[in-house]
Amino acid sequence: MSEETVHESERSRSRQAIATYFRRIANALGRGDPVPVDDAGTVAVDPPAEPDLEVEVEREGDAVSFDVAMEWPEGDGDGDVDTDAAASKATFEAYADAADEWRWRLVHDNGNVIADGSQGYADKRDARNGIDSVKRNAPGAHVVDLKQDETPSEAGGSDATFELFEGSDGRRRWRLVHDNGNIIADGGQGYASKRNALVGLRSVKTNAPGAAVEDTDG
Repeated sequence: MSEETVHESERSRSRQAIATYFRRIANALGRGDPVPVDDAGTVAVDPPAEPDLEVEVEREGDAVSFDVAMEWPEGDGDGDVDTDAAASKATFEAYADAADEWRWRLVHDNGNVIADGSQGYADKRDARNGIDSVKRNAPGAHVVDLKQDETPSEAGGSDATFELFEGSDGRRRWRLVHDNGNIIADGGQGYASKRNALVGLRSVKTNAPGAAVEDTDG
């Protein structure tokens, strides 16, 4: 049987960056989701419940290698190899705050909170409904800069709009506003420039739809 290399990459990384990469893999494995292989999340593998795991440390001359490999017969995973994946790099966390209200936040695999809800809910189901609304509406939402009083700058297909605005501190912020007027998500932080605010909201557009939902202790 011929051997095919579907994806391969090699470059120097810091220990922290490597830990982040493996954490993303571990999170997907723990959830039973397809595992993102590349940083862009466009290549993913779907291992079965119990693949073979091989760990090898090898010394050759002055070089030391540490290899971790999983192997399974093709067809044992639900999707096996997907070279056009849209794997999310974030997770929705639902949690109860100090007032016993349910809230949610969207946490990137690098640990940053990239979005959260604008209110607390008495029932966890309502918080989950809020998450579902963001998953459904964020990808196709228009982007409008209220400071410039401009028309939508991106194609729609959503019942919500991303609004860019300037906070009282002079920093640029964003919020996702449903057509009914409710704020269903915001960035939770201010940005020094419009460009950085756009980067933040576009990360939500990209990562929200496929993000897993987990309950946490807060």
